[in-house]
Amino acid sequence: MRILFVTPYIPSAIRVRPYQLIRALAGEGHSVHLVALQPPEDQWASIDALRGICIRVDVFPMSRARTLWNGLTALPGRLPLQAAYSHHPGLEHHLRDLAHPAAFDVLHVEHLRGAVLARRITTLARVFDSVDSITLLFEQAARRAPGLSQRMMAIADLRRTRRFEARAPREFDRTIITSPRDRDEFIGLAGPAAERTVAVIPNGVDTSYFRPGGLPSVPATVLFSGKMSYHANAAAALFLAREVMPAVWGICPDARLVIAGKGPPREVLVLSSDPRVVVTGYVEDMRPWFAQATVAAAPVLYGAGIQNKVLEAMASGVPVVTTPCAAGSLQAEVGRDFLVGDGGDALAREVVRILLDSELRAYLAANGRRYVEQHHDWGEVAKRLTEVYEEARGVWAAHNPSRPRSET
Repeated sequence: MRILFVTPYIPSAIRVRPYQLIRALAGEGHSVHLVALQPPEDQWASIDALRGICIRVDVFPMSRARTLWNGLTALPGRLPLQAAYSHHPGLEHHLRDLAHPAAFDVLHVEHLRGAVLARRITTLARVFDSVDSITLLFEQAARRAPGLSQRMMAIADLRRTRRFEARAPREFDRTIITSPRDRDEFIGLAGPAAERTVAVIPNGVDTSYFRPGGLPSVPATVLFSGKMSYHANAAAALFLAREVMPAVWGICPDARLVIAGKGPPREVLVLSSDPRVVVTGYVEDMRPWFAQATVAAAPVLYGAGIQNKVLEAMASGVPVVTTPCAAGSLQAEVGRDFLVGDGGDALAREVVRILLDSELRAYLAANGRRYVEQHHDWGEVAKRLTEVYEEARGVWAAHNPSRPRSET
C-alpha cells in the first residue's frame, strides 16, 4: 500500500507514535511518503533516521512568527487554536499537488495539530489519527494543570476542541485513537454513528530496543520518565516528589528519585535541591535509566491515551506503579502486570512493597514484559492500522465511484 503520511512535527524517539508506525508500516512492505512540518520547538529534531525508511521525506520548517500569526488570526474563528497553530500554506499546497489516487492509496494525518494540513484534501481516502481525545485532556487540565496559564489555555480552547472532535468522525473516512476511554469520548461527542468510524489503534513499544537490562542500582531508585515540558507530566512529577516520596523515604530513607525527560519547568528543576532527587533534563537514551531503576512510578493525575512511559518501563523489565487514570487505558491486569495506587499514600505503599520485596519485583517485571510483547507489538499495530486504511479506502470509493483507485 502507498501511504501519504502527514505529521505536524518531526517523528522521532520522542514523537514516538508516528515514528514507530512509519517504521512498522515499512517493515510490513508498505511504501510511506512522509510530509512533516517542523515547528520552532522541533528545530533540534533530525529526520535522518526516516530518510532510509520512507520512499521520500518532505520537511517544511515553520517560524515562530508564523505560529504567532496563526494563533492571532484564529482567535475570531471556530478552529481549535491547537489546529490553527500548524497552518502552513506551502505544505498544504504541496499536499494538494501530491494527493492523487493514481499515486497513493490513503492519506494518514497525525494529531489535532495536523488535521488543518489535510482539511482540503478530497482526492484520497483520509485517516485521522487523533492519538488522544484532546477534549478529554482539556476537561481535566482545566481543573488540574499545575499552572494558571495552562488551565486558562485549556478552558479557552475547550469549546472549539469539542466542536472539532464532534465533527472529525464525519469529516474523515476513518478516525483512530489510542485507547477505549478516548474512543468513548469521541463517540459521546459525535453520536452513535461514530461507533462505525472510530477505531482503537493502541501505542506499541519497541521490545527489541527496550529490553530488561542489568541489576537495579544501589541505592534503590524510583524513576519517573516523560516529556517534562508537558503539563500533565510536570504535575505528576511534582505530586510524586511532594506527596508520594516523603512516605517512601520514611521507610526507605536511602531511596533516590530520578525525574528523566526533556524540558522540566522551573518548579520541577528545583526539586533537585534535595540530594535524594535527580532531575536529568533531556535524555538521549532512556535505557540506562531503566536499567538503574528499581521501580518505575507513573503517578498520572490526569491525561488521555496510553502512557508510553508505562509501556517502555514494562518492556525494560522494570516493575511499574501507576494510577487508575493511566491503568484504565491498558488491558493489563492489576497485581499481575503492574500495581495501582489511588492517591499519594496508596502509591507510596505500592512503591515501598516493590522496593522491599525482590520476589514481587521479579514477578511484576516478568509479567509486565510478557504483557507488552503480547499486546503492544508495533508490527501487530501496523497490521491493524492497514485494515483501517482498507476500510477508509472502501468508504472513499463508495462516495467517489467515478474516481480511479491506485494500484497496490
